[in-house]
Amino acid sequence: MNQERLYTVLRGPHISEKSTVIADGAGQVVFQVAPDANKREIKAAVEKLFDVQVKGVRTVNAKGKRKRFGMIRGRRRDWKKAYVTLAEGQDIDFLGGE
Repeated sequence: MNQERLYTVLRGPHISEKSTVIADGAGQVVFQVAPDANKREIKAAVEKLFDVQVKGVRTVNAKGKRKRFGMIRGRRRDWKKAYVTLAEGQDIDFLGGE
């Protein structure tokens, strides 16, 4: 795989209440990813950048919310997130705490 592509696949971690519960219970981490990224690219990017073993990847295409500002109607852009299941004993710590 193209090494430069792997650095552009992951946009960042998706931090929410649901993703925190999933990280604690199921050993999964949630990332915002490029809309055209596939599961193989996401797996390779996570393994390379965080030096962990990935067991599986599930992706979700999230629709952008409809928003209004007075009479002006708009819509946020669609985005994609990936639920990455880590191998047993693996962990990614985004805060760098001990």
